[in-house]
Amino acid sequence: MTQLALITGASRGLGFALAEALSPAWHVMAVGRTVGALEELDDRIKAKGGSATLAPLDITDTGAMAHMCRSIHDRWGGLGLWLHTAVHAAPLTPTAHLDPKDWEKSRKTNVDAVAVLIPYVSPLLGTAGRAVFFDDPRGGEKFFGHYGATKAAQTALARSWQAETGKTGPRVDIVQPRPMSTATRARFYPGEDRATLIPAPDEARAILDALDLA
Repeated sequence: MTQLALITGASRGLGFALAEALSPAWHVMAVGRTVGALEELDDRIKAKGGSATLAPLDITDTGAMAHMCRSIHDRWGGLGLWLHTAVHAAPLTPTAHLDPKDWEKSRKTNVDAVAVLIPYVSPLLGTAGRAVFFDDPRGGEKFFGHYGATKAAQTALARSWQAETGKTGPRVDIVQPRPMSTATRARFYPGEDRATLIPAPDEARAILDALDLA
């Protein structure tokens, strides 16, 4: 029986690439806010002989996440894998000029949603499932106040969960991807030579190989 992999943040970048790379070995439940991008992902997965369930949802919508997790339980009974790549990348700015709206969106997406999702998803993973988070250590770097602080808090939550489940499961991995040619990277480094960066599909395959998930 094909196992189910939940990917939050699957509509673009690394999440999109991971979803495509996992198929057809896994049935992918792809969560993202951009319907057109999810439909493109579905087309690519089908072309590889795989299958996906599209969930055009916002991870900051607690009710929607609760309904999604209940639906996973009712339909499949649980999850084999959760890959969390969803992130809000607010514009770079001096810390003294932090924008309250950008801060709130960064906090809700990068921290609050994860604090909600871990308790929701953990029972679905049971003791044998796996969760993977992706670190991007920008905390303390100049101009990265919104993103760096909230991403660091997200990783701290993941590390606590990892420490708590080391003997009991589920297994929690925290991976630091190499610099990739994604829209998030371009937003932070608009003048960077993208030819020097790793394409997201290549990094996705490398990550899955390293985690023995390919």
